[in-house]
Amino acid sequence: MAGDKNRILVEGALAVALSVVFSALRLWTMPQGGSITLEMVPLFLFALRRGGKAGCFAGAVSGLLQLMTGGYVVHPLQAVLDYPAAFGVLGLAGFFAGRPLAGMVLSGLLRFGCHVLSGVIFFGSFAPEGSNVWLYSSVYNGSFLLPTLVVSAVLVHLILPRLPAFGTGRR
Repeated sequence: MAGDKNRILVEGALAVALSVVFSALRLWTMPQGGSITLEMVPLFLFALRRGGKAGCFAGAVSGLLQLMTGGYVVHPLQAVLDYPAAFGVLGLAGFFAGRPLAGMVLSGLLRFGCHVLSGVIFFGSFAPEGSNVWLYSSVYNGSFLLPTLVVSAVLVHLILPRLPAFGTGRR
């Protein structure tokens, strides 16, 4: 029993570390922040293997580490929305281990929602005058999160069947 907990802890730490490293390897960067990366891949894999609770925790830790290693903060609530909340919800994919694509899409959309809400509340001034801030934030955040989600889901789809099945997630 203790061995299983240690394995989960080590696997979670590796997923978090890889996520933070992958966040620094940007495939494309937006002018006002946000980029296409592979940071969601290890978090999705961990959540789908070990379950939603462990996945949410690992995601939140990853978000906190990204915040501490170069996050952009204008307000404490914005920091929570853009980092631990946005990455923590990725772990919800683990509650859909039987339907990994659905879990990744749902949790990716929830991450998108965190960033859109943050954008509306704290970065609405970047929207062109007279434009709808919800639309602006959705388009801006969607321009990098949608490709990130698609690339991540494809990679997880290719990797997941090759991993041993155990834990509270995938069987």
